[in-house]
Amino acid sequence: MIHETRIKQLSDAPVRDREYVLYWMQASQRAECNHALEYAARTADELQVPLVVGFGLDESFPEANARHFAFMLQGLEKTHEALLARGIQLAVRKARPDEAALSFARRACLLVCDRGYLRHQRQWRARVAAEADCRVVQVESDVVVPVEVASGKEEYAARTIRPRIHEHLDDFLVDLEESGPDRDSLELGFRSADVSDWRAALARLDVDRTVEPVDEYPGRSEHAHWLLREFIARRLARYHERRSEPVLGWSSHLSPYLHFGQISPLEIALEVSAHEGEGPEAFLEELIVRRELCINFCEYNPRYDSIEGLPDWALETLAVHARDQREYVYTARKLAAGKTHDEYWNAAQTEMVQTGAMHNSLRMYWGKKILEWAKDPADAHALIAWLNNRFALDGRDPASWGNFAWILGKHDQAWRERPVFGKVRYMNAAGLERKYDIGAYVRKVMG
Repeated sequence: MIHETRIKQLSDAPVRDREYVLYWMQASQRAECNHALEYAARTADELQVPLVVGFGLDESFPEANARHFAFMLQGLEKTHEALLARGIQLAVRKARPDEAALSFARRACLLVCDRGYLRHQRQWRARVAAEADCRVVQVESDVVVPVEVASGKEEYAARTIRPRIHEHLDDFLVDLEESGPDRDSLELGFRSADVSDWRAALARLDVDRTVEPVDEYPGRSEHAHWLLREFIARRLARYHERRSEPVLGWSSHLSPYLHFGQISPLEIALEVSAHEGEGPEAFLEELIVRRELCINFCEYNPRYDSIEGLPDWALETLAVHARDQREYVYTARKLAAGKTHDEYWNAAQTEMVQTGAMHNSLRMYWGKKILEWAKDPADAHALIAWLNNRFALDGRDPASWGNFAWILGKHDQAWRERPVFGKVRYMNAAGLERKYDIGAYVRKVMG
């Protein structure tokens, strides 16, 4: 059963007497635990037509490069195989997502879409809802608690959204059953890009190749499931104790897979919540409360991707100190190359460039130093976003934008005033040395 609050009708157009139900896949790029896919399959059975999954492969996708496309195509290759096993055709069109959706919708009885929270994702869905001549229904599948159920406004911090989320957890921590479709769509004819071989598919794309794919995290749902099982078996019980130590690698490594929708947060939450203890509690706090706080931020704050999205107190204090003397000021090129005077920062940047990921304990330090080294706070926000979104596999999503804002004071409180930072929380190398074996981390990354 899919909770009704996950489902939203986006248009008043009728359900047409046509060839198939279309699931326009965009954010939830998986065949498992996908509420939008299952809603589409059940609706197709009710209408006695096949189900088709349509996907827009957009070479100009905002801020994406060969690293991101490789990961996504690896996932689509396996999603294609999983859908094929259910008799569902995945039709891929080289086009912007909204353009692809509208082209597939011409033969559709009904268009079902998943939900995205960033501005361009909302604009795509609004356009499809306005221009498709069949009914458009959105089904939310990439949060545990639907955004509006958790809160109808922008929340101040984790402490304010936490009780709202926990109030509804029992209603939404419910497994999703797969059923249907009864009719296969494999014989329906479509002009489709071939994603059965991700390397060949990537070679055919005209994309930014200055950031190369990485081997550290292969993109596909089956690998995400393996990582989840391995994390639960080996690290979950002591996660609360060891998650912060960079050299241990105690994290789940699931954030890239959540970014591309290759694994469901509900599936992760159900697996983890089957275990008791402080480790599972700490992990679920991050997966549900912290992640969905960032989604709340992007949904309700129209300036989420700008320094203007910060709270008034942070904007005011940063403005007061915007012209403070900086001991170091680095260019984007120097930062991207990891060529600063700070070996800890250089190691964190190098890890992200080489692997597509950075340990969470260092991500905050990394961002705070950029604030310290940029010419002004607005430049710092732009540099943080550019570096992270360019190199990180989990960049360019609500969790990233929420993290950038947190570095500069969002979801935090005012601290003791100091130069450059004003009242925004400060971090320094001595703090890393007190808390972690940071030397071992540098040796691990830098060899």
